[in-house]
Amino acid sequence: MGTTIRLMLLNGSLRQGSINGAVLATAHALAPVGTEALLYQGIAGLPHFNPDDDVDPLHPNVVELREGIGKADAVLISTPEYAGSLPGSFKNALDWTVGGASLCERPVGWMRPRKAVRRIPMRR
Repeated sequence: MGTTIRLMLLNGSLRQGSINGAVLATAHALAPVGTEALLYQGIAGLPHFNPDDDVDPLHPNVVELREGIGKADAVLISTPEYAGSLPGSFKNALDWTVGGASLCERPVGWMRPRKAVRRIPMRR
C-alpha cells in the first residue's frame, strides 16, 4: 500500500460560483488515487486577524484552517486579484497561518484563473 499525499485546497474567493471555486472543485474531484484533497470552506467565517486573539481557545474556523495546513503535504491556492492585490478575506486567512501551521514548511502552488475573454474586432 502506497503513501497518501494530502493536498489542502484554498479558495481566495468568497463569491458563489467563482471560477476559483470551480477550479478547486475540479482539482478535488480529479485528485489521483493516493491523493487526499481537502477543500477548505471556512475563509468567510474567519474572524478578523488580531495577534491578541491568537490564543486558546481559537475560533473553530482558525483551528480547521491550521489543522488542515498542518496535515497537508502540499497546498494549492486559487484566488482572484482585486485592485492589483489579494482579496482582503484571503489576506486575513494568510494572517491566521502565521501563529500556527506554516505555509513555508510545504510546497505551495498558486493560480489565478480567469474567464477567457474573446476580443471582437470593431468594424470601421
